[in-house]
Parts: sequence; structure tokens; C-alpha cells
Amino acid sequence: MAAIPPVCEFGLKAPDFDLPGTDGRNWRLADVAGPKGTLIMFICNHCPYVMAVIDRIVRDARDLQELGIGVAAISSNDATAYPADSFDNMKKLAEERGFTFPYLYDESQGVARAYGAVCTPDFFGYNADLELQYRGRLDASRKEAGPPDLRRDLFEAMKQIAETGRGPKEQIPSMGCSIKWKENA
Repeated sequence: MAAIPPVCEFGLKAPDFDLPGTDGRNWRLADVAGPKGTLIMFICNHCPYVMAVIDRIVRDARDLQELGIGVAAISSNDATAYPADSFDNMKKLAEERGFTFPYLYDESQGVARAYGAVCTPDFFGYNADLELQYRGRLDASRKEAGPPDLRRDLFEAMKQIAETGRGPKEQIPSMGCSIKWKENA
């Protein structure tokens, strides 16, 4: 079922986390944070919205890292109910797609709740002071990737944040599959 996150709450501080990465180490927010800003992405392995744009996510993350933006992706889905989202499958996806950023597993789903994540993909763009400045879409793609010349909404917003510390006032929310919450969570 498709879900749409709420609009950006400008200035909201990024919650800390301590999560295992597919690279074999644990990551905290401070480890990920970049000198010009930080992008936290909630993604997963099985969502058609994510899979349609995974190569664009990897491209934009790489380009943003070159601008001094720290990047991490987090999967919070219930891997028992959705085995495609298991930690082993996360490792495979990160390797197959050449992730240049840590891919973290939020097994308890506590980090997704702390961030208020709603769907995959869900993007949280912070300035250098870890204040929320972007909660929008990657681009105009949906369950299928749009044309290659689509405006890179996420990239342009994060570039603006790196340069000015502020995100765009007008933002179009992301859309994707709802996070697969555990029944007892």
C-alpha cells in the first residue's frame, strides 16, 4: 500500500542511532554526519518504489558525498514477514548496487519511529547542525523510474542545504510502500 510522509518540520533535530551496517560495523549519527549536511534515507530491498530508482539513489548519494553531505540508508522493515528485507539480503543489495554509504539495519524499528519514517523511500535531509531541511522526494518517479532527464529534487535540495544551510520552502513529498511494522511493535 502506498504511503506519503508529512511535510518537512524545518529545524527538527536528527535523532541519534547506533545500528549495524552491512559492512560489519556499527554506525552512529555522528559517524555518518557530513560537514555540509546529512541525508538519512529509509529504504528496503523489496519495495517497487525503491527498486525503480535504486540506481538514482546511489548516483545522488555519491554526488552528494562529493559535496560534503554524509549519507546513510536504513532498512526498518519486519524481515520476518518480508524475508527479502533480511540483513543478509541487505548485504547483497549494497554490494550488487555499489553503495558508497552505510546500509543500516533497524531491527527494533525504534529508529524509524524516532525519525517518523512512513514509507520507503523516505528522505530526511539535514543541514550541518543536524536540523531538518528536506523531507521530499528523490524525483518525480513513482513505481517506475521516470525519464532520465527528470529534475533531481533530492540532489538539488541537498546541494542548496550544503551551500546555504537551508532547504527549499516548497517540497513535494516522497511516495512509496509503507514501512512494514512488526505486529507487536
